[in-house]
Amino acid sequence: MSEIFATTGTIAAIATAIVPQQGSIGVVRVSGTSAMHIAQTLFKTPGKQSWESHHILYGHICNPETKQVVDEALLLIMQAPRSYTCEDVVEFHCHGGVIVVKQVLRLCLENGARLARAGEFTLRAFLNGRLDLTQAESISDLVGARSPEAAQYALAGLQGKLAHSIYNLRAKCLDILAEIEAQIDFEEDLTPLDPKRIVRQIEQVATDITELIATADKGQLLRTGLKVAIVGRPNVGKSSLLNAWSQSDRAIVTDIPGTTRDVVESELLLKGIPIQVLDTAGIRETQDQVEKIGVERSLKAANAADLILFIIDASQGWTVEDEGIYAQVKHYPLILVINKIDLLDEDQINALKLQIQEPAFQICTAVGKNQGIDSLEIAIFEIIQLGKVQTTDMELVINQRQQAALIRAKILLKEVQTTIFGKLPLDFWTIDLRGAIDALGEITGENITESLLDRIFSKFCIGK
Repeated sequence: MSEIFATTGTIAAIATAIVPQQGSIGVVRVSGTSAMHIAQTLFKTPGKQSWESHHILYGHICNPETKQVVDEALLLIMQAPRSYTCEDVVEFHCHGGVIVVKQVLRLCLENGARLARAGEFTLRAFLNGRLDLTQAESISDLVGARSPEAAQYALAGLQGKLAHSIYNLRAKCLDILAEIEAQIDFEEDLTPLDPKRIVRQIEQVATDITELIATADKGQLLRTGLKVAIVGRPNVGKSSLLNAWSQSDRAIVTDIPGTTRDVVESELLLKGIPIQVLDTAGIRETQDQVEKIGVERSLKAANAADLILFIIDASQGWTVEDEGIYAQVKHYPLILVINKIDLLDEDQINALKLQIQEPAFQICTAVGKNQGIDSLEIAIFEIIQLGKVQTTDMELVINQRQQAALIRAKILLKEVQTTIFGKLPLDFWTIDLRGAIDALGEITGENITESLLDRIFSKFCIGK
C-alpha cells in the first residue's frame, strides 16, 4: 500500500506560516483519535471551562514532564465528524514566530502524534468523504492563489461547481451504458435501440466536455501567471518601463548605458492574471565581463518568457543593433514597444512605423511621462486572447490533471461513436464507454489509484 494511504494514527503539523518577528498567531493542528488526549495533557485551563466541541478554551500550554509553561494560548476543539478531517481535531492557537510554535509541535509529537505528511489533513478529509478530489485540489489552489480572480475560481471549485458538472456528465454516460446493457440482457423484451439517438446523446456529452477543456488554459494562466521579459539595447527605457508599469522604483534608471546588470523582477496583475515582469540588461556587444554575464542572462530570460516586450528608442530609429536583437527573439510571442515618442513629431513617428515592417504588434510609449501603459496592457491582453486563452466570464476553470482526464474521456466517447457507425455488436459499445466513465470518475475521485492520490497530495503544503 502507498505510504500516503497509511492514514492511521494521530497527526500534527504547523498550520500557519512561521516567520521570525512576523505574524501574531501560529496554529498547530492535531487530528486523530488521540487529539483530545494530547490536548488535555498539554493544555491547562484556569477556572471552570467546558471542554465541548466547537468551543474555544483559554489557558496555558505546559510541558507535562517539567510543568514549565510554554505559551499562553487558545485551544479550539472540533470533535468528529464535525471537523475538517471528519476526525477529532484540536488546534493550539499560539503566539506567532518560530520558537514557541515549534516547541508546541514537539510536545504534540512527544505525546502521541506523528508529523503529518504533505497534504495529509486534506487527504483524510477526502478519504472520509468530506471532500471530493476537485474540492481538495481547489483548497490547494485557494492557498496558492496569486490574484483575487484565481481565488474566486478556487472557491467555486471548493463549493463543488466543477464536481457538479463532472457528476452530471458521468451520470449521463452511466444512463447510456445502462440502456445499452439492458438491451444486451433483455433484447427480446425491449424495443431495439436507436443508434442515431445514442450517438446524439454521446455528442452532447462530448460537447459539454469540450467546453470544460477550453477553461484549462485560463486555469493554468491564473495559477502560474504570465512571464514577460523586457529586452532591448541599453538605455532605450527598459527600466523606466518597468518602473512606470509597476508604479515603483524597482529598477535603477540613469542615462548611462549598461546600468542594469542583472534581471530585475516585478509582480503585477492584469485583469486578474498575474504578470511576472523581467527587466533585463541591455543587449549589446561589450568587453565588460560583468555586463557580458548580464547580457547572457537577458537572453536566457527571453528564452524562458511567455511574452517578450522588445523596446526600441524612437529618437534613434530602427538601428542595426535593434535588427540583430530582433533576429534573436522574433520567434517568440512579441510586442514591439516604440519608446520616447515624445521626442518626435507626428510625421517622424509615422515614418518610423513605415520603416518597421515587423512585428505585427506595435505600440508607442513615452514611459518617462507615463504615456502608453494602457495601450501596452491592451496589447498584452490581445496576445493572450490570440493564444486562445479564455478570458470571458466563466464559473469555473480546470487544472492540467483534470484536463488530461477530460481529453481521455472525449477520445473514448469518439471511439464509441466509431464503434456504433461500424455496426459492431452492442458489447463493443460498452468498452470505451466504460473507459470514459472511469476517466470522469478519476476527476472527482470516484475512480482513483493510490499513485495518483500520492502525486496530487504530495504537492500540498504540510499542515493543510
